Amino acid sequence: MDTLINKDNILAVMRQGRTRAESTDWFRVAVGLYYLANLMTKETIDFKTVDREFNRFIYHTIGGGHTITSVLQFMSGKDVLPVVQSERFMTAFTSTCTDVPPDSIPFLLELNLGVAKNISKLEVEGPVHDWLEAQKRARETREEGAAGEGI
Repeated sequence: MDTLINKDNILAVMRQGRTRAESTDWFRVAVGLYYLANLMTKETIDFKTVDREFNRFIYHTIGGGHTITSVLQFMSGKDVLPVVQSERFMTAFTSTCTDVPPDSIPFLLELNLGVAKNISKLEVEGPVHDWLEAQKRARETREEGAAGEGI
């Protein structure tokens, strides 16, 4: 199961944060993106084993009280936006964590919001949802522009 978590890459991203708070937030987002990316498989997932491995890694890295559940909750709240909008984080993450395509990040965040919606039975609203919608509009505009240029 250790192969699911690229610990060295996640820790390398974390170390590039400038403060303890920033490093912790970068760790949360990096580990959360890895977790969500690993859900994209046709294979059967043993969530008990996967969650145990992620929880152990999270505990050993940032301490007690943090779990994959709290990481995913963090990623569905407004505090994730400064991280995913940070050019420094995106550069660190995309150059270090090459097995999670940067283009998949909005999809993975949307997947996380969808799971939160299914659990809470509440409509998905708020800053993360608004940011994801803006990302979709920007991508569609770029694609329309490229199609108009014959690309």
